[in-house]
Amino acid sequence: MEKFGKSQPVKRTEDVRFLTGEGRYVDDIAPANALQAFVFRSPVAHAVITGLDVTDAREAEGVHAVYVAADLEAAGLKLGMRGATMKNRDGTDGAAPERPILAKGKLRFVGEPVAMILANTLSQARDAAELILLEYDDLPAKMDIEAGGETIHDVAPDNVAYDWHMGDEAATDAAFAAAARVVSLDVGDNRIIVNSMEPRGCYAEMEGDRLHIAINGQGVWGPKDQLAEVLKIPADDIRVTNPDTGGGFGMKGMMYPEYFVLAHATRDLGRPVRWMSERTEAMLSDNAGRDLTSLTELAFDENHKITAYRVLNKANMGAYNSQFAQAIQTQLFSRVLMGVYDVQTTYLRSIGYYTNTTQVDAYRGAGRPEAIYILERAMDRAARELGVDPLELRRINFIKPDQFPYKAATGETYDVGDFDKVLSRAEREADIAGYVARKAADADRGMLRGIGLCYYIESILGDPSETTKVEYTEAGRVNIYVGTQSNGQGHETVYAQFLSDQTGIPADMIDVVQGDSDKIKTGGGTGGSRSVTVQNNATIYTVEAMREAFTAFLSEEMGVPAADISFDDERFRADGSNMTPTMLEVAELAREKGRDDLLVHEQRVTLAARSFPNGCHVCEVVIDPETGVTRVDRYVVVDDFGNLINPMLAEGQVHGGVVQGIGQALTEHVIFDEDGQLLTASFMDYALPRADDVPMIGFTSEPVPSTANVMGMKGCGEAGTVGALAAVSNAVQDALWEHGVRQADMPFTPSKVWELIGDVKIAAE
Repeated sequence: MEKFGKSQPVKRTEDVRFLTGEGRYVDDIAPANALQAFVFRSPVAHAVITGLDVTDAREAEGVHAVYVAADLEAAGLKLGMRGATMKNRDGTDGAAPERPILAKGKLRFVGEPVAMILANTLSQARDAAELILLEYDDLPAKMDIEAGGETIHDVAPDNVAYDWHMGDEAATDAAFAAAARVVSLDVGDNRIIVNSMEPRGCYAEMEGDRLHIAINGQGVWGPKDQLAEVLKIPADDIRVTNPDTGGGFGMKGMMYPEYFVLAHATRDLGRPVRWMSERTEAMLSDNAGRDLTSLTELAFDENHKITAYRVLNKANMGAYNSQFAQAIQTQLFSRVLMGVYDVQTTYLRSIGYYTNTTQVDAYRGAGRPEAIYILERAMDRAARELGVDPLELRRINFIKPDQFPYKAATGETYDVGDFDKVLSRAEREADIAGYVARKAADADRGMLRGIGLCYYIESILGDPSETTKVEYTEAGRVNIYVGTQSNGQGHETVYAQFLSDQTGIPADMIDVVQGDSDKIKTGGGTGGSRSVTVQNNATIYTVEAMREAFTAFLSEEMGVPAADISFDDERFRADGSNMTPTMLEVAELAREKGRDDLLVHEQRVTLAARSFPNGCHVCEVVIDPETGVTRVDRYVVVDDFGNLINPMLAEGQVHGGVVQGIGQALTEHVIFDEDGQLLTASFMDYALPRADDVPMIGFTSEPVPSTANVMGMKGCGEAGTVGALAAVSNAVQDALWEHGVRQADMPFTPSKVWELIGDVKIAAE
């Protein structure tokens, strides 16, 4: 792995463009003559619409159109958006209420889009919105995740979206009945607002008779398919592009109402149109993340071996099924249900509920952080109750190296792993042996120190297939067209680096082309930590096809049999010929010979199996009991990502994921009032982690190469968040435990921690 392009920390080439203001973000590149859109949104969480009059708004200065649900229906659009459904325990389908592009009949959350105004300027569109007359009869807001309350959808009379399960309930119950010890923990996983650096936005225009829509999203083929469905036009008449995108995190991985309305508007008006979300608007309307509670139970035998595992989670769907939500806390949650532990007797039941809040969907990890969080919180609690060292308890229950490939109870097959090796490395890197002295030093100054660890495993999700196309240009450069979409991960660097390694083409001669449905046949977009693994896998096969085609061509040019020609990752060579051309030289020769068929090579390849990144996070926190302020003081990560293409980019992904985990655990607190009004709708009230909330994060690679792909890689995009939630939470619980606090749930805001300590003191008096 010593060659350039393999495990080399190459700096990101795209950063120069971004840092010098040359990024092409959707709001920068929208047509200058585009009409500006403003979205009129519901001011209440739950109500029956009794009147909606947009007459005055349509006649306002500069206004070209105002669209409401009735206008979209009259134009023949399909009003309902896609939303995944799961099977209930009794075999019936989960609830599938219509989620209208624009509100119809009822208002179901604050911020729900009701109308879109298109005007010459944004201020004109905003002024026109003030002229809309919306009349409604208030209904009680349903805010809790329990059955009953005010009905939000007629098709879900108890507000139950689904009631799903997996596993052998009877066998699990029997194992619990026979257990030597049972440990249970009921914990919440708080809602977060994603807050990507660049809010959502898009523009739409007509290119002749075809629709072009640019979205700052995470892929182009999913939106293209849904636009064709909603607009009821052939997919070939639609071009979708993703320009530079300033953060996605799953939240931008699906379609939103604004994009459909803009697509209709540009076709209706014959003018380019544009829309960009403002921050508070984003907080009200972007898909939220997490928001569930879980009762977690572990059964142990007399030797501290886990014999069974049982989970009941209750998940908030928000007001509607979003594109993936029903699948996240069910199927995706189950992918890593038992983590890294050798337990076959498991049962998971998940119940989803509708509430009068913004819909919930994928957020960095999508189901896997939620599953690992509760499992590792429960393991920490079990270690306390059983009187066992938390590292030892994990070692007792780890899947052992000789058990791989290991088929988990939920059907996943882990290909490889050496969890004890990774844990032991983390023990050394984090200096766990020195913790006692650090704790004593803090105690001397009246501070509380706690240590927590999490051993996580992650399942790579998303489409296992991907396409790579390589094109030699007349300028002597090479384009590599990819089906994934960078949202800040460094794809332009890693894809060029990898192709360079496989072909000998200098990386600075390679241009990565992404995010254009016209330039590559299909692709899976970015999400589920899939991008680099599936894309580079496709690149390997594209290079192989290119090598075979070039070898056949060179056979005639070099005058030797094709079987005698070899390629050493830089040049073609053959005994009996003094020609040693590079890939670029072969392409130029093919161009001179009129062999244009040799200038473009494309392969679509499917991975045979998923890979499973895993690792150990160790966190130490310090708490000031006088103020409740909790500070992360030390943080160490040892990860098994298999073979790394670019360790610097992998470390950056881990750092970002850990910070998002620290944010959810310590500072990010979504609060609605009883009427469904979002009280944390600006950065004055919603606290993202700042630089001084985060310590230096140690990162060490301890690879066990995957057998699921020829590169031995494992995805790394979401792993940091998957491990961080439990590591931080276990550290806080550890710091508070000896002071009598037996239940501590995220977010550990100063007021909450201070109250937890105070409540224990009061109870002791």
